[in-house]
Amino acid sequence: MRRVIFNQKGGVGKSSVTVNLAAISAQQGARTLVIDLDPQCNSTHYLLGDDSDLPELDVSNFFESTLSFQLSAPSAVDYCHRTPFEGLDILPSNPDIGDLQSKLESRHKIYKLRDLCEQLDEHYDAIFIDTPPAFNFFSLSALCAADRCLIPFDCDEFARQALYSLVHNLRETQADHNERLILEGIVVNQFQPRASLPAKIIASLEEQELPVLASRIPSSVKMKESHLEAKPLIHLAPKHKLTQAFVELYAELNKAD
Repeated sequence: MRRVIFNQKGGVGKSSVTVNLAAISAQQGARTLVIDLDPQCNSTHYLLGDDSDLPELDVSNFFESTLSFQLSAPSAVDYCHRTPFEGLDILPSNPDIGDLQSKLESRHKIYKLRDLCEQLDEHYDAIFIDTPPAFNFFSLSALCAADRCLIPFDCDEFARQALYSLVHNLRETQADHNERLILEGIVVNQFQPRASLPAKIIASLEEQELPVLASRIPSSVKMKESHLEAKPLIHLAPKHKLTQAFVELYAELNKAD
């Protein structure tokens, strides 16, 4: 299973959702990989720490290798590195990845990530792909490589309007590049149950038959603590209400598997 977490809007919690779902996946026994395609490297720092020496091989090296023929190129698994958490690996990002975008686009390398994931499928049960907050080469590469797309969504009017454009782009990608891609669901993140506006916006999305998931991720300072400690919630505070919300979300996503 390959799941891409994507939203063109920034600040909606893509990396937090990616890492915490992946950590639960690994904790429940699945061989799990996070692929970080965001030049901000948030998922990479979340799992490896800000002060750690980042691995030499990363996603930037991988994409750069596709631009020229190499007799002795690294294997797919060489780009993947262990995290401190059992069963959870990462293909880390690098800020330099953004500099490659125009070269990769001009050389039509849009399916190279899909090819890499096909090689990695025999090593991992679940692959979670974190994306930049833009509909660009890297997010499109992720959508071409994935089976499912999960959209983190914060409940405000600007986010609701942006969501319609995002869904249109997903449907166009499905038609043109990846017929098996499905919109798995919209994750309501940083949810405030006592506020009236989120309920109204969610009701509006449901009226339009958009797949809003039943699980809600509440707003909590515990998430910031998790980022600071570079430790996913399931390892930092397994009984916390925020952690349990992610556990419920993971169960909802995987109930049909």
